[in-house]
Amino acid sequence: MSDQEPADVPAGGLADVLAEGLSVVFIGINPAPLSVAAGHGFASPGNRFWPALHASGFTPAVLRPQQERDLLDLGLGITSIVRRPTSRADQLTPRELADGGRDLTRRLHAVSPRWAAFLGVTGYRAAFGAPQARVGAQAGTIGGTRIWILPNPSGRNAHFPPAALAAEFTRLRHATGLPDRSARSGRHQGPTGQERP
Repeated sequence: MSDQEPADVPAGGLADVLAEGLSVVFIGINPAPLSVAAGHGFASPGNRFWPALHASGFTPAVLRPQQERDLLDLGLGITSIVRRPTSRADQLTPRELADGGRDLTRRLHAVSPRWAAFLGVTGYRAAFGAPQARVGAQAGTIGGTRIWILPNPSGRNAHFPPAALAAEFTRLRHATGLPDRSARSGRHQGPTGQERP
């Protein structure tokens, strides 16, 4: 699947990395201008998305943004709530976020992933009118897609240093039942067979 051509790129944004029946789609709030300039998601220096994916066992190595379509072979995808790039998420209007939530719902219905993992609780709250939402599993679904909220992997998110961020990503991986793919690159297990991050 990784050799597929990307979908049409929306004006001013990035192409989705999506296919039907994925296990998890990771959903950012909106792309950063540096990511759009690079043509790949989560390409801004300091963004911790790619290291967190590997540290939590979703990927066998730390992928580069240019390898984003390799995620499809692992049953993973990426997209965003809002297509318009901004330097900071707080530059988006409430209407843009609500409209983005409706647009995202249509995109998810088209591919039916098992899980939608939102990267940042603030964007999810605004896009889906859920002011009480917290990090972790959510009670509702989008169609048949279950919802999980992860911390925002931006380097600006001081509440979740790299180890804490990886731990939250690992909680999601456990919930999805996906294997620890990082074991191929030296991840160790403790004496009880439990993973050690």
